[in-house]
Amino acid sequence: MPPRKVLVTGVYGLIPGAIYEHLAQSPDVYDTYALARRRYPSDRAPDGRVLNIPDDKFHLADLADLQAMQNAVDGMDTVVQMAADPRPEAGWDNILNSNVIGAYNVFEACRLAGVRRIIYASSIMTNWGYQSEEPYKAIKECRFDDVPDPIPIVTHRHPTWPTEPYSASKVWGESLCRFYSDAHGLSCISLRIGAVNAEDRPASPELSAVWCSQRDVVKITEDCINASDDLRFDIFYSISNNKYCWVDMDHAREVLGFLPRDRAEDYIS
Repeated sequence: MPPRKVLVTGVYGLIPGAIYEHLAQSPDVYDTYALARRRYPSDRAPDGRVLNIPDDKFHLADLADLQAMQNAVDGMDTVVQMAADPRPEAGWDNILNSNVIGAYNVFEACRLAGVRRIIYASSIMTNWGYQSEEPYKAIKECRFDDVPDPIPIVTHRHPTWPTEPYSASKVWGESLCRFYSDAHGLSCISLRIGAVNAEDRPASPELSAVWCSQRDVVKITEDCINASDDLRFDIFYSISNNKYCWVDMDHAREVLGFLPRDRAEDYIS
């Protein structure tokens, strides 16, 4: 079987760079391509990371350019759509161009090119508003004595609860997954990714429940790439094996076989 052709967008960002690095190490399994609107690391990428991307496997393009996106996805089996403005505080113009128009262009380009599968980088922040209610508020505020056992889990079937334009744009992207799967037959998988950072450890005790290691987000992405062709649409959380995780990780285990290998408590004294 020839290697699976995979395009990783936003490759000079924190998470897509880690995904590209991992896939590119297995050229017999993945024929890995990359796309970015600039050829230098983003502010969130780890210091010292060097991506050796061959020129013939790199596309310098902006998501807002539909024709450029069509050229980039042509011939791909899977597109890992990670490119976006990742800042919760980003202004509306940036959110509109990158996360709304840009996301649409990726899906539409994939439809036109006959791409088999899209893996869309959503965010735990699509459910961020749950932290305004107990017991999730207690977890966020590190009032662990007030947290019940077991924790009532928020699943992918719960209503989304975005708290600003950034997280609302991720709900939009998840809606594109549903639409392009139903209307056009693409396999569309949405990953609600937790708090990943360059230091690869929880940034604070307040974020420990929703922390995700780089290793775990790379692994669940690879599991999505290799998931059965019968998987037409789904939503999975990408969180490490944290003690106070309040979202449903059993779904990813049952469907993908994903088992997170890291846990926030190993980094918190």
